[in-house]
Amino acid sequence: MVIDLGVLDNHLGYFIRRIQVWVFQDFIRCLSPIDISPAQFSVLVIIGANEGLSQSELAATLGIERARLVRMLHQLDRRGLTERLPSSADGRRHALRLTRAGQTTLKQAKALAAQHETNLQPKLGADRYRLLLDALRDA
Repeated sequence: MVIDLGVLDNHLGYFIRRIQVWVFQDFIRCLSPIDISPAQFSVLVIIGANEGLSQSELAATLGIERARLVRMLHQLDRRGLTERLPSSADGRRHALRLTRAGQTTLKQAKALAAQHETNLQPKLGADRYRLLLDALRDA
């Protein structure tokens, strides 16, 4: 049976949400062996690429409210993956960095995330995958 989507068939947001659910379910499944959430993965990637970044810079980059980011950083700190050090530039802020364990976990997470990206291509098709990635990156 084919269900009529009505006006939803012409709503971009409806289809973005549908693909977002599928993407996140697959990403969560791919990262589950190392117990890292998609949000934690993003935090580890940005800190790994920008050692010394402040919490407020990280929150702004990822579009995460600061209170939520602080809770996430506490979790990552307790797991020994990140650390917050006093900034040499400003004593009121913290410079974020990955610990050695955080670097190892990030390396594992990147490999799992690459597998996730590979999983997306058959679902979307290689051309649509690239087109969608380019369109959303530029939005």
